[in-house]
Amino acid sequence: MAEKKEGKEPKNAVHQNAIMVETIKKENFHQKLYTNYGVNPFRRLHTLAPKPNAPPEDLSGITEEDSHFVGVIERAHLEPTKKYTVPQTESQEIGWITKPLLETNKADSRLYFPKNSCEITKYMDAYWRFKGTDGKPEAKKA
Repeated sequence: MAEKKEGKEPKNAVHQNAIMVETIKKENFHQKLYTNYGVNPFRRLHTLAPKPNAPPEDLSGITEEDSHFVGVIERAHLEPTKKYTVPQTESQEIGWITKPLLETNKADSRLYFPKNSCEITKYMDAYWRFKGTDGKPEAKKA
């Protein structure tokens, strides 16, 4: 019958080194160097206030603006309805169209109910104004 092997063969340092060299060659071949860095337009920027007692920095050396950078930042601060024509997620579908279907006509008393005061509320408003400025009536003395 066949003989049983006891345990694994010991690792050969030469073979391990060859495997490492081949792995590094593959990584270098498929690696792409990306040097065109920019600001992520979908992340809001939080500016930090300067120290309160520090003198202001000299900004006279800064004269021109990068128009592409300014455009990207302005687009990042827009609302989703102004950025995209359709909702991007299911959550955005709820409330995507915020314009009411019918404009409210304030002259039509059937659909417009402004806050009104009755005789009792007018009386109590006058009572509170007369009693004091703190808005509380004086307690009765027993």
